[in-house]
Amino acid sequence: MKIEVINTRDGSKSLFLPDLNETYHSKFGARTESEHVYIGAGYHFIKQSAINILEVGFGTGLNVFLTYLEHQKNNRKIYYESLEKYPLSLDIIEQLNSFDSGAEKIIFERIHHAAWDENVILNDNFVLCKRKVDLIDYQPVNKFDLIYFDAFAPDKQPEMWTFEVFKKLYNSMSEKGILVTYSAKGKVRRTMQAAGFEVNRVAGPPGKREMIRAVKSETIS
Repeated sequence: MKIEVINTRDGSKSLFLPDLNETYHSKFGARTESEHVYIGAGYHFIKQSAINILEVGFGTGLNVFLTYLEHQKNNRKIYYESLEKYPLSLDIIEQLNSFDSGAEKIIFERIHHAAWDENVILNDNFVLCKRKVDLIDYQPVNKFDLIYFDAFAPDKQPEMWTFEVFKKLYNSMSEKGILVTYSAKGKVRRTMQAAGFEVNRVAGPPGKREMIRAVKSETIS
């Protein structure tokens, strides 16, 4: 599938898939969107000092990169598991500019050069496990406190936004765990609610009025 590197409005680069007419991030700002949706509405919303994170859609690695930068500020204990069926080539990754400094570039490169399907220690309190697997086939072992749901849009990848998917994620979460995603479509909200989530619409990133933060409110067998 053809992939084009594009510039977004905050100066950070993203990717465009012409065959799907879909971008990996908002054209209003790749880094700005990720910081708002996943760090601001997700990571900062979790209060405990040790967090298990599951990411659906490793993509360009931006979410794990930004999470690592935030983790360095308070040294929380993080286990971060990220799913990606079709990893990008390093040739594509090398054209991105997610980092702001030489030190950040080193971190970004370590994340992308980390081996797949094994635990990689980025530092004493941050363990990354990138899994080359489809979410449909994925069998979670851990209980997750926070899920970054970063699949392609529902109209582009509808199989990722089903009741079965959200029920699977719900059952993989710890009590009071949260899931954040950029989408706020009515059908997505209703599907999450049917799976057991308490669904809240919160302010979205630039270019989007709203996004979703869903909470696992109780255990459903």
